[in-house]
Amino acid sequence: MTIRLLRTLVAVADHKTFSAAAGVVHVTHAAVSQQMQTLEGSLGVALFDRSRRTPELTPVARRIVAKARVLIADYDDLVPSVLGDDGLGGAVTLGVLRTTLTGLAPRAMAALKAKFPQIGLTIRPGLTGPLAAEVERGTLDAAVVTKPHLMPRNTVFRPLAREPMQLIAATREVGRDPIALLRSRPFIRFDRSAVVGTLIDNWILSRDIQVAETMELDSLEAIASMVHADLGVSIVPDLAVKPQDAVPVKALPLGPDAPERIIGLLHADHRTSTRAIDEVHSALAAIVAADSPDRALAEP
Repeated sequence: MTIRLLRTLVAVADHKTFSAAAGVVHVTHAAVSQQMQTLEGSLGVALFDRSRRTPELTPVARRIVAKARVLIADYDDLVPSVLGDDGLGGAVTLGVLRTTLTGLAPRAMAALKAKFPQIGLTIRPGLTGPLAAEVERGTLDAAVVTKPHLMPRNTVFRPLAREPMQLIAATREVGRDPIALLRSRPFIRFDRSAVVGTLIDNWILSRDIQVAETMELDSLEAIASMVHADLGVSIVPDLAVKPQDAVPVKALPLGPDAPERIIGLLHADHRTSTRAIDEVHSALAAIVAADSPDRALAEP
């Protein structure tokens, strides 16, 4: 049994087929099949149910995959953990919410690189659900996400800030009552597949507000642009770290019962963290504390 064989097994688990896994580990389909047979022989257990057209992992294989992720992570951290750079000389693949791409993420990562230029950074934007799944699978080192309703297995969520929802309208809008505006103006909805979209939708339903939905978008910048053009109103997070070139809109608080999201850094709890992950969190937290000290959240 080798790390290479375990990497291939994890790739098969993540990508469902030998062909897809072959592209990830850069070998042929036949080589993946041969490697899995070798691994089965080495372990003395059946890893795949081959009675199906597409072989599926057996229950014992799924448990082995979970352990293999830990072994691979520890193996990858072996050299950084013993070198003088204390794990700061490698690369970090960080997932980030799209709502942080023009404010929090670039400012924090610029500060991190200024302090530790040897750290390699790869940024991948996305929604909380897919990003959290990638952290669980080990394809992301960490991700800035909205706190999930259900935490992925073997992960840690380190809170950064709370962001209450607010109504936004065109600057020329004279109305000041968010409920009245929601009932009278076209509604531009935040993507319901996002955690924040679900928070907003549940609040609207709980208040028994009937909205005239005109569009559903997953980009805060796109929503703000539509609102700025007076095409409707929307409910969005009041970002703890604002974009530097935000489109001007009128922001109205929803009141004391406004829903809020908690954003934070999610990473696997089995990592030897690697100081790099700790420094990523510190950089993010410092920017939040500088811009919105009343919104900043300490780690539990």
